[in-house]
Amino acid sequence: MIIIGIDPGTNITGYGIIKFSGGAFKRIDSGIIRLPSSKSIHKRLEIIYDELYKLLKKHKPDEFAIETAFYGKNVQSAMKIGYARGVSILAAVHCGISVSEYSPREVKKSVVGKGAASKQQVNYMIKNILELSDVKMKSDESDALAIAICHAFRLKRTKSVKNDWKTFIEAFPERVIS
Repeated sequence: MIIIGIDPGTNITGYGIIKFSGGAFKRIDSGIIRLPSSKSIHKRLEIIYDELYKLLKKHKPDEFAIETAFYGKNVQSAMKIGYARGVSILAAVHCGISVSEYSPREVKKSVVGKGAASKQQVNYMIKNILELSDVKMKSDESDALAIAICHAFRLKRTKSVKNDWKTFIEAFPERVIS
């Protein structure tokens, strides 16, 4: 299963595409979409949509996961993140991909084990999970990969509850002791 995670923003939007199979993760692609501050918000939203649409057509993910907006002190910032979320979700919907949303706290807890983890802790865990110790990545990129992995963990947990032993063994052969 291929999952794309999105960390939306109107200055930088992070993306991370992983393959999740048999309980193992593999990074397929990841990076950031840097948006020029000289452009209007409308033009930046168009760039986000166009770049994500190209990534979705290229990698054909099965699932799309995105971070929910959170309200800090600045309402304008929250609204701009909402705009970036909107065009990102629209790109997924236009490609016929189901969309899931996770709060920053859910993502951090699923990857690090603490909902209040720092960006450095998330970055460190992503590199460990994906075995990318030599790769430098921006926090927006590692956050996007964390969102994709969070979604994979959620799917794995949901499936394990619904399925029988035969399905569980097929999904997690590494857990079988012979």
